[in-house]
Amino acid sequence: MYFEIVGEIRQVEVIATGAGVRKRKRLWKVYGRASWRKLKGIATIKLSDGARVTAELHWYEAHGLGKKEFKIKQLLPQED
Repeated sequence: MYFEIVGEIRQVEVIATGAGVRKRKRLWKVYGRASWRKLKGIATIKLSDGARVTAELHWYEAHGLGKKEFKIKQLLPQED
């Protein structure tokens, strides 16, 4: 599903580092050998149909390579 992050990602937490990142070998092949971390956070996103929703996102990140492979894990209730 296509989506665009609107604004900043907040409440960022590290889920896994080093050998704890299960997809580490695939990440090395695709993006390069680095110290990968898996993170999660909350952000407002814009879906392909134009709707803006709040969602929990997961992604991989490595120093010098940046954030890769964002995925929506859960849509959250709208904040008022």
